[in-house]
Amino acid sequence: METMYPARTPEELYSLCGKLKSEGAVGCLISGGCLPDGSVPLDRFVEAIRQVKADFGLTVFAHVGIVNFERALRLKEAGVDAALIDVLGADETIREVYNLNVTVKNYENALKALSQTRLPFVPHVIVGLHYGKLKGELHALQMISRYKPSALVIIAFMPIHGTAMAHVEPPKPLDIARVLAAARVMFPEKPLALGCMRPKGKHRAETDVLAVKAGVDAVAFPTEEAIKFAEKQGFKISFSSYCCSQIYLDFLKA
Repeated sequence: METMYPARTPEELYSLCGKLKSEGAVGCLISGGCLPDGSVPLDRFVEAIRQVKADFGLTVFAHVGIVNFERALRLKEAGVDAALIDVLGADETIREVYNLNVTVKNYENALKALSQTRLPFVPHVIVGLHYGKLKGELHALQMISRYKPSALVIIAFMPIHGTAMAHVEPPKPLDIARVLAAARVMFPEKPLALGCMRPKGKHRAETDVLAVKAGVDAVAFPTEEAIKFAEKQGFKISFSSYCCSQIYLDFLKA
């Protein structure tokens, strides 16, 4: 969160978006911490988002957390281009890692709400969130498959200095690849991306190559090893400076 621009009030959000637009930005990602019920408190920013869309024409993505139909509809009517939502598939992970008093069912209800409003949404599945081990990722994919996401992003737990899980081993590259391969089989027609949150160094290089082998359509901030491997395999490569969740729009234009 420290790397993001703060916008604590609707007025600050509008002003910040105007500044970013003047500096050449074409879009923004609105995110934030969540409340105990897993929702991101966006309600009081809805009108500001509507004004940002009207005055600046920015592409607006928003992390929504657990969202109900009414909130999802308000965001859609305000002009949000896509909702991003992390989907957890194990109650134990929600309780022990996220410390939220909600269940997997709440995440499925959020997916249903987004689907019903027809707001484009891009679920994110976090590999290894349960202390670096696989737990619930397949269930999360199964839940998502019951709806119609615009695209799917797979990311991976990475230890962050100063947090309670700073010394937890991240998931192995092969475990990440297993989830990617399962997602590819379950969503053969949907854009699939390996997102930016994943371990760095040699771990990332190995993960990225395995991701290409697993059939992803995009890799955020790909390593040189992955680019060279894709080139050797004869893939057509293009680079984008946009958020990887925007891959569904790139597919629509293709």
